[in-house]
Amino acid sequence: MGSDQHLPRLTRRALLKAGMVAGILVASQRFAHAAAAARRMKIGIVGSGMVGGTLGAVWVRAGHEVMFSSRDIEHDKALAARLGPNARAGTPREAAAFGEVLMISVPYRALPEVGKTLADLIKGKVVIDTCNPFVSRDGDIAAWARQKGVGLASAELLPGARLVRAFNAIGASRMGEAHQEPGRVGMPLAGDDSDAIKVASELIRDIGYEPVPIGGLATGRHLMPGTPLSGEHAPAEIRRLAATLK
Repeated sequence: MGSDQHLPRLTRRALLKAGMVAGILVASQRFAHAAAAARRMKIGIVGSGMVGGTLGAVWVRAGHEVMFSSRDIEHDKALAARLGPNARAGTPREAAAFGEVLMISVPYRALPEVGKTLADLIKGKVVIDTCNPFVSRDGDIAAWARQKGVGLASAELLPGARLVRAFNAIGASRMGEAHQEPGRVGMPLAGDDSDAIKVASELIRDIGYEPVPIGGLATGRHLMPGTPLSGEHAPAEIRRLAATLK
């Protein structure tokens, strides 16, 4: 009764095929995790709220080492404890010194202070800027950043950093789920440093998005809520939309 010898040939083939597909999917997931672990990076996060905490958690699960920092170190310690030995907590300066790559996820009004506090540590370092200027929340500096272009404004506030704008135009609530369907949704990013774009692109793939560079930091003004690029789009759709914005 437990043997499949009496099953129709097509049924057996279908079961075998399904088993092979499942095996391939499992193997590909293991390979992706192994690949991330093989190029394990140290990532410092300044601002461990919804965006920073969510992205940092996915990077930890992908095999990277992450240090979380914010104005509430007890929150960061609790977050790190939940995520295991690849996660830790520290001050913003400790996170900036720890990370080969730094991600800044703070309200835009805090960016000038962050830039001053970390000035000596961000020089020459790949920095992912997720910050968006909202006039209603951030006041005059947000109005200035929008007028100047947020990519160029962030570069002025974070001098010397190899800046890449990413994770700005998509809702934080879904960021922790992108790895469930890797590559389905594109992630537009902007930066002037091609090597920094490559580093950020690898980390974006580890989150589950397909990175789609749209140009230099001047194009970063399009990477914020309320623009045509905001929301979830397939990679090809982002390329099409980006072409109309230039």
